[in-house]
Formats: sequence, structure tokens, C-alpha cells
Amino acid sequence: MSNVTQPDLKQLIALQQQVASLSVRRRHIRSPMAGAHLSRLRGRGMEIDEVRAYQAGDEVSSIDWRVTARTGTTHTKVFREERERPILICLDYRANMFFASRGVLKSVLATQAAALLAWHGMAHHDRLGGLLFSDDEHHEIKPKRGKQGVLQLLHTYCQAKVWSKRPQNNPSLHSFEETMQRLRRVVKTGSLVYILSDFRGLDEASIAHLAQLARHNDVVLISVFDTLEKNFPKAGNYPVFDGETYFNCRATSALQQQLAQQFQTRLSMLQALQQQHGIHHVAMATDDDVASHIREHLWAI
Repeated sequence: MSNVTQPDLKQLIALQQQVASLSVRRRHIRSPMAGAHLSRLRGRGMEIDEVRAYQAGDEVSSIDWRVTARTGTTHTKVFREERERPILICLDYRANMFFASRGVLKSVLATQAAALLAWHGMAHHDRLGGLLFSDDEHHEIKPKRGKQGVLQLLHTYCQAKVWSKRPQNNPSLHSFEETMQRLRRVVKTGSLVYILSDFRGLDEASIAHLAQLARHNDVVLISVFDTLEKNFPKAGNYPVFDGETYFNCRATSALQQQLAQQFQTRLSMLQALQQQHGIHHVAMATDDDVASHIREHLWAI
């Protein structure tokens, strides 16, 4: 569908044509009109969505005193109001995303998925914004309405300097945890947040940020991987292309076990986030068809 080594703007724009075929499920929607989402924002004069146990940070004014008196435990009302919903797409362009043994680069696949989700959001009258991060730069794109918001995202993706100057295997200036911390600062309460990455560098500190982010927003993690990361080949010599030249790489049994363990550890952490914090997780391989995979596996809140 797209160039193997970098995204093509015309093809990303053409993905808009595939939005009609998507069956991405969207909850808390009352009508197809703009501003029809039921948000997680709390306040007066809004519909009560649920009553739950009081949590640190909840407004005292929202305490349900009747339920509190009946149960002996402090409970609070959670309200939802109709409002326009911002969507923020966080896209990973670090060096580890520039790899594939089949299909397209992980970075290219993530860009295709981000574009398709942006077009889908526009079709539902959402405001689109994003955060793009690489090993040495961050770009924040503030949410905008309509086609202008989507095109701003797509232009930012295609003009990122990583495409003209491919990343090297040098230490990153920004850790994954720092990016998640920054993401928490820029996301407005009640947003839908997509994070597209291979999640290398995911650690306990990153998980803590994601858990906090999910308390007041809907979060969807799309982990992009290559088949070799999941099922590394047996020991031997293999040809490798780095975008400029071919060279031989020797794979050992120890390396095979190490990479397999790293992949399984990341997968377990992502699954735990889904089970413990309601953060949705979808895995996508570099040779998957983006539209078909989203249609079959992805849902948005």
C-alpha cells in the first residue's frame, strides 16, 4: 500500500477512502453530530454516569452522601457531559521503529495506522492533534477540527527529519518514560489517546504515567512488531539491509533467547496494563494490512 521505507503523503491522504469500511466501535455516542460524545469531565448539571468509591483527586462536591451513609464508605458521582472530543495520536519515530524483515518498516506501518485513525476521527467530528517523538526531537501538534487537523498531522509525519536523516543506534536524548510524562502534560482530560510504538523502553515509571493518563482519558496502545522479534530465527548468518548497504549479521542462540524474552516481557506488560487499568492494547505486525487489522481488532471508547 505504501513505500516500504517511508510514508507517502498522497497515499496517507488516500486512506480517507477506507474509513467508510471500518467498524471501529465507539461507546458513549448519542448522535453522529459534532459534540455528541459523552465525556469523562465532571461538573454540575450533567448526566450522572455512575457512582463509585471515592478516589484521591475526586471533587468533594461530587460525593454522593446518600450512598456514603448507606454503605459507610465514601462514594462519589461520576458525571458525563456532551462535548466535542479531542483525539491525540502519539507516534514513535525512534531508531528501533526503523526495522522490518517483511512488509513495511514499523515506523511506516505506525504512520499508516495513525493516518487512518485520524481520518476516522475527522469523520466523527473530533478534533485531531498529536505528539511525534524520535530519539532527538519532539513535535506537539495541537488538536484542530476537520480536514485541516488531519492534514497538519500527515504533513508533520512526512516532513519529520528522521526520513531524510535515518536514525543511528546512538543513545536517545529522551527516554520512553520522559515522553509518557510529557504526554500526560499535553493531554486534556476526556481525550481519546492513541499511542503507536513498539514500546521498547517501557518500564515501571512509564506504566505509572500511562495508568494516571487512563484515569481521566481513554487510552489505546497499538504495539507494532516484526515477526522476527516474536519468532527469532535459529543461529546462523543472515543478510541485513540498513537502507543503504547490505551486510551479514550473525545470530546466536543466546541472542535468540534474549530477544524472545524481551518481546514476551513487553507483551506481558502491555497485557497487564489492559487488565489492570482498562488500557486497550492491539498488536500489529509489519506485514498486516492496516485497514483490515483495525477493522478486525481495534475499538475506541
